[in-house]
This record gives sequence, structure tokens and C-alpha cells, in this order.
Amino acid sequence: MIDKAIGLIPAAGQGLRLGLPYPKELYPIIRENRYKPVSQFVLDRLVHAGVEDVVFVINETKHQLLGFFGDGHRFGCRIAYAVQERRTSGNHSTSPGLAHAIDAAYHLVRGRTVFFGMADTIMEPPDVYRRAWAAASPDDDVVLVLFPTARPEKFGMVDHQPDGRVRRVVDKPRETTLTDMWGAIIWRPRFTEHLHAAVERGMSDFAEILNEAIDAGLRARGVPVGDGTFSDLGTYEEIAELDSSLRQP
Repeated sequence: MIDKAIGLIPAAGQGLRLGLPYPKELYPIIRENRYKPVSQFVLDRLVHAGVEDVVFVINETKHQLLGFFGDGHRFGCRIAYAVQERRTSGNHSTSPGLAHAIDAAYHLVRGRTVFFGMADTIMEPPDVYRRAWAAASPDDDVVLVLFPTARPEKFGMVDHQPDGRVRRVVDKPRETTLTDMWGAIIWRPRFTEHLHAAVERGMSDFAEILNEAIDAGLRARGVPVGDGTFSDLGTYEEIAELDSSLRQP
């Protein structure tokens, strides 16, 4: 186990784009004739990395998520839940709610190394977190797990040097020459404190908070997973693409 590690999975979104009668985090993925909800994939990746404690950030309607995952013992970990209450803001963020979702678990993750992943994504191979942690240096405050993408307008694109040092994160650019997006993040307590202070000051855009941390001297490293894949199931189009790929011989 990684010393003082804790997994963090935000799952407080309303999922309005899909209009499902259940939380989108429980959308069924069928592999080898077995059902697995999409959110179990990131949980499995965390457990594979040796993370034993995991926090789901939920809203007040996600009772079915609690019913499926419970206390985590069936999945090889201990699961706790933090509630993110709805907030209204005049800020126009390209990642609305993400910073507040992370900060909703501040009382549970402070002082610990956070392994962060999104509940509606599937990352391959299973050892993506292990690879990223193995590539990190002791002085890295933030480690971004990078995947190649041909759709930069959908993701947080990462400008990084050949040695992995991150210069900037550009969130969902319409045009860019960047090719790597972040799919998961590992960070140490300094970034937890920075994000908490930024949210307290009224910031809500996660990319802006991350870039501000870099400007303030926190060290961010990008670790490319060149042979990896990243699937985001935020829309029916993306679900159809994933389903088509799974049907390939």
C-alpha cells in the first residue's frame, strides 16, 4: 500500500444529458458476459494500485450508488461517502462543480496522497495508477496521468516538457497542437491545501486552480500512458462508441 493514500471519485453530477432512471455511474458495461457498472472500473484501478481507502463524493439523490458499493469490502477496499451540496455560481467554468466536488471531501483527504479518478471513465490498462506513481519523484506535488486523444475540445489538454514537467493545462480548447489529455491525477497534500484555499476564495474552475498552483511553485509532472486508452461515458455518442469497440473481434 502507498503510504497515506486515499482514492477520490467524484460522483455528484446530475447526469442530465443521459436522462437515465438511475445514476449514470451505474451504467452497465458488459464484458465476458458479466455486468460491471462504469464506476467500478476506476475503483478497480485504485485497488489495483494498492489504495485501500476510497471516498465517493455524491449528491443527496445517489442512494443506489451507496446500495451497490456499500462499505467497499466486496471490492477489496474501505469506502466512505462525502456529500456535495448544490451551489449556484456566476462563474463560467469549463469544469463546473469539479473543484467543489473535490473540496467536499477535504475533511477526509487532507494530509493524504490523493488518487483521483472520474466515475464515468474507463482507463486501460489496469495498472495506470501504478505506472504514474512509479514515475513520480518525491518532490512532485501533482502527477497527471496522460492519454493521447484526437478530441482535445473534450478534455483537459496538458502542455508538458519532454522530461514530464507540466507547463500548463488548457481545458477543452477548440484549437490546439497539444495531443495529451489528463485522465486521472495523483496529488500530495500541498495541492489539497491549495485547492481548498482557492475554493474558499471563490474559484471554481479546476484547470485555473491547477495552473495557479503551478504558478505558485507546486511541481506538476505528466506521465504519458502511450499504450493506454481512455473512454468517457458522458454522452450517448460516447457510450455507443465504447459499445462498438467492445464488439470488435
